[in-house]
Amino acid sequence: MVLGIDAHKRSHTVVVVNDVGRKLGERTLGTTTTDHLALLTWAETFGAERLWAVEDCRHLSRRLEHDLLGAAERIVRVPPKMMAQVRDSARSYGKSDPIDALAVARAALREPDLPTAQLDGPAREVRLLAGHRDDLVAERTRIINRLRWHLHELDPGWEPAARSLWRPKNLAAITERLAGLDGLVPRLARTHVDRCRELTSQIRDLDRELEVLVTRLAPTLVALCGCATLTAAKIIGETAGVDRFRSRHAFARHNGTAPVPVWSSNRHRFRLSRTGNRQLNAALHRIAITQAHYHPQARELLQRRRAGGDTKTESIRVLKRRLSDVVYRALLADLDRSSRPQHVAESAA
Repeated sequence: MVLGIDAHKRSHTVVVVNDVGRKLGERTLGTTTTDHLALLTWAETFGAERLWAVEDCRHLSRRLEHDLLGAAERIVRVPPKMMAQVRDSARSYGKSDPIDALAVARAALREPDLPTAQLDGPAREVRLLAGHRDDLVAERTRIINRLRWHLHELDPGWEPAARSLWRPKNLAAITERLAGLDGLVPRLARTHVDRCRELTSQIRDLDRELEVLVTRLAPTLVALCGCATLTAAKIIGETAGVDRFRSRHAFARHNGTAPVPVWSSNRHRFRLSRTGNRQLNAALHRIAITQAHYHPQARELLQRRRAGGDTKTESIRVLKRRLSDVVYRALLADLDRSSRPQHVAESAA
């Protein structure tokens, strides 16, 4: 039996299907641990051999997955686009929670190699810290933009340093220049300066925390040319466990570096993939641009591709695909290192 789950903030809808996709039961319940215990009791009436299929939206299904995994249940995650394709091809019309849950269950029957769910590990901590840092940087940017308009109103001829207004020496210069000025605009400007200092201090604390955590989790990844702490943190957080990918090709498909074949008549060609995790894709792009300037093997690859007729953009895409394999191997090496006993890992190092 396969139990498809359409997860929401306040409720979960579950539909049970047999091995040919025929609907056998349906239930909607809450999202507390008590509700999940009642769901397990209800599911046992359909037999002991069961598989749970959850739509891959972990911010909504994390508590449910935690409770089911704690009960030794098997869970697979179904990508939303795969569920949508099943729903569009069904005989029923419209969109409802039972229809979506049924589509999730049938998608799990159709696709045997879906990623299995597992308890959150250190990768989620890295993702949360990196996401919080991004929010703080965005907030600081908004503060700086408002501060610039206030400074422009006070003195249109004053042009503070571009792209570095958050630095302590620049903020100290603004504070000194605002000293003695009265009125609402100077008061707001001083408030923005204080807020910018506070955000900068918090961002630096997060940088130090991420550096320690990422260096401990992924030393092989950090050792790659062009992969600094923040880029490595983004890769670790967005990958969410490299062992859930069956091959380097699946990882490349996930991060959007795998080219898409577009064949017309007898001409075989490939185009850029617009799918995949764009955060991972951006991290690989940063590594590629850095290696294009400083890494000898990457520079040699780019020159060889350009000599073969590729444009600069096309050669960068080839480099990103190669880097996807390099990052995949580095993540596997770090996973193997972390899974070994501590004394064995230290002796191998």
